[in-house]
Amino acid sequence: MDKRHFLQISAILVGTAFFSRYINWSSKTMASQTEFAVTKPENEWKSILTPEQFQVLRKHGTERAHTSPLDKNYAPGTYVCAGCGQALFTSETKFDSGTGWPSFFKPIEGAIATTTDRSFFMTRIEVHCSNCGGHLGHVFNDGPQPTGLRYCMNGVSLQFTPA
Repeated sequence: MDKRHFLQISAILVGTAFFSRYINWSSKTMASQTEFAVTKPENEWKSILTPEQFQVLRKHGTERAHTSPLDKNYAPGTYVCAGCGQALFTSETKFDSGTGWPSFFKPIEGAIATTTDRSFFMTRIEVHCSNCGGHLGHVFNDGPQPTGLRYCMNGVSLQFTPA
């Protein structure tokens, strides 16, 4: 091994070690590491969720923008967790954020919990169901009043119950 090759490999290893906390597989603060009222083994979650729901709710995935029919749904009703059925948001708090994901400015009290998500070289606030820990999306400080928050949710993690 020549000196140049050794230095390149060393730089890669040091860089990987330094940035590893920002890569999704090393984030220790994700909701899946906490106990919740509703818990199921992975194979049971797979049997009750679609593959896309499983990827988002249980593996902290993200659906593609503009793919959820719930993004443009403004009928009166309640948005519930697709994993456990807990009520999360009401239609009165939904707004068009232009992001391509269903967005809300306020959850139902006690319905969600948050953790720090350090994946993909950034720090964000992950939103998950307080009942089953299912990953719902993220919350940002650029929403409308009265809260100024934008709960940007994956549509596959939600189900809509009309009023």
